[in-house]
Amino acid sequence: MKCSENEIHDMYVQENLPTDILLRWSKLLEYDFFRLYSQHLILYAPPSASFKEQTSSKLPHFRKNIYTREMIDFILELIETGAKTKRQITSDYGIPYSTLCKWIAKHNHEELAIEN
Repeated sequence: MKCSENEIHDMYVQENLPTDILLRWSKLLEYDFFRLYSQHLILYAPPSASFKEQTSSKLPHFRKNIYTREMIDFILELIETGAKTKRQITSDYGIPYSTLCKWIAKHNHEELAIEN
């Protein structure tokens, strides 16, 4: 990092870090700190506009189908504990119902494989 111990401590206690420094920490520690933010965007982003509206924009399109294993486990745990229904999850997080059903089927299949 080419900085003193005090500078590292100062970075640790800062509320915000510039992305270039966060990227250096990610590489040094071999941990994707950006994943925390992208997961937050995926789960809490407002519903996307229709496809016609998106194609007229010159800005890059953020794809919402980047679900990590941790996110899938979190969503499935909400269903298993009864904290949310399938419909609530599709509504709150914008996850397609068919995708959610595939996760549930796959999760149940994995549990059966572990038990046998």
